[in-house]
Amino acid sequence: MTIQSQGLSTYEIHLRRPHAKQREFIDGYAKRNVLRAGRRSGKTTGIGIYTVGQFIKRKRVLYATPTADQLGKFWFEVTKALSEPIAAGVLYKNETEHVIEVPGTETRIRAKTAWNADTLRGDYADVLIFDEWQLMNEDAWGVVGAPMLLDNDGDAVFIYTPPSIRSRSISKAKDPMHAAKMFKTASADKTGRWKTFHFTSLDNPYISAVALRDIVQDMTGFAYRQEILAEDVEDNPSAMWKRNWIEDKRALMVDDLDRVVIAVDPSATSTGDECGIIGGGMKVQDSMPHLYVLEDASLQGSPDEWGRAVATMYHKLNADSVVAEANNGGEMVTHVIKTIDANIPVKLVHASRGKAVRAEPVSAIYEQGRGHHVGSFPSLEDEMCQWEPGSESPNRMDALVWLGTELVLGHQGRFFG
Repeated sequence: MTIQSQGLSTYEIHLRRPHAKQREFIDGYAKRNVLRAGRRSGKTTGIGIYTVGQFIKRKRVLYATPTADQLGKFWFEVTKALSEPIAAGVLYKNETEHVIEVPGTETRIRAKTAWNADTLRGDYADVLIFDEWQLMNEDAWGVVGAPMLLDNDGDAVFIYTPPSIRSRSISKAKDPMHAAKMFKTASADKTGRWKTFHFTSLDNPYISAVALRDIVQDMTGFAYRQEILAEDVEDNPSAMWKRNWIEDKRALMVDDLDRVVIAVDPSATSTGDECGIIGGGMKVQDSMPHLYVLEDASLQGSPDEWGRAVATMYHKLNADSVVAEANNGGEMVTHVIKTIDANIPVKLVHASRGKAVRAEPVSAIYEQGRGHHVGSFPSLEDEMCQWEPGSESPNRMDALVWLGTELVLGHQGRFFG
């Protein structure tokens, strides 16, 4: 696709030909735009085409995304499109700061990595684009991003793929579903200020139709709906917990607990999975033990960092002990915690059965109305209501299973190991 631009008419601007869904956005955007897109749906290419179009109109565009890999794809698209005027020196390009600009003017494209408000500061824009918005902290828009548009009543674009359990574990968002909630609110807008767009992977005619047909055999049905069809789905119908089980028995407070335990599902490195750290208690009511989840301090960090979080929770909740799986880093848990506080008792439990089998009786506790969350734990609850048996289980939910097994099933005289 070639565009002759005003002021750059001597040079051709080479853009890919947009597919139908990309064209729908490029031609029909509003002041505030939310794009929900499947993997390989062409969203970044489409945003590249849109960005160059805005740049040609003398707009100042700021593109922000959490990762360098995502930034690289966008940067490739815009630099390729503008390669002729860049090579001729009509446009200035800085590869280090990822800037393309018309010298002596405010017309510019800048791409930067930004997880949160602090990493986004220090600029302004006519068009502000957040890619992989579901992974970013909400303050990147509400605190810093929105004021960037004040000078010229600028436009904003938010792009996201419905977050999987695994992607949520690396998100900097306070609410992992904030992008989905924004899409829902924008869809209901009647003023014309907001507009929503939906790209599925199937909408991209430039990827393999054979691979798209066959990929259903490689993914769970739930993952396919999220990653390929780009659907916002809160509950996995195959999950072992239902959200209404949690909501119906949520508690504001609890006292006189019979036992309090901290359950740990460790992460060995600061760059690996989260360390699940769930604190809870047991209370006998009507001759039956009930599980009360009191706190979720799960984090991604070094053994020293999560060890200190465990010790802090242990003392805060006046817990009886810490429990961890012996054959999944249990000895490390003991060593880390004892190094921090030698007086904390650590109990190691052995797992000889699969995770789904161990999770079933804990799921039953909730189904029977004996599982209570004292407060709200969105990340834990999302894992519980989205994890599908057979897929890799997340750390918060694993810690919850050990908590319920130790407190409730152990009290009932049932041992699962």
